[in-house]
Amino acid sequence: MNPLFVLIPLFMMNLLSFSLMAHDKRCARQGRRRVPEKRLFLAAACFGALGGVLGIWLCRHKTRHWYFTLFFPLMLLLQAALLLWGWTAGVFA
Repeated sequence: MNPLFVLIPLFMMNLLSFSLMAHDKRCARQGRRRVPEKRLFLAAACFGALGGVLGIWLCRHKTRHWYFTLFFPLMLLLQAALLLWGWTAGVFA
């Protein structure tokens, strides 16, 4: 299997997750309707945790919510472990 079949969806999911975080931050500053937290968690849970963590750090968004600052990095570690396991087990071969 071509690794691009795994890398492209991963990139797209992380881009979506980061974009949702940035959009929510922009809406918060402007007093507009926000992105539901459930949607931010769903995007991160669907292998978009790296984008979510980058959104927390770079946009300085959701830093006061302990469940974001704890669970997003934990999801990132779990997703990295699953991808590493899949790579070494030959799932992507």
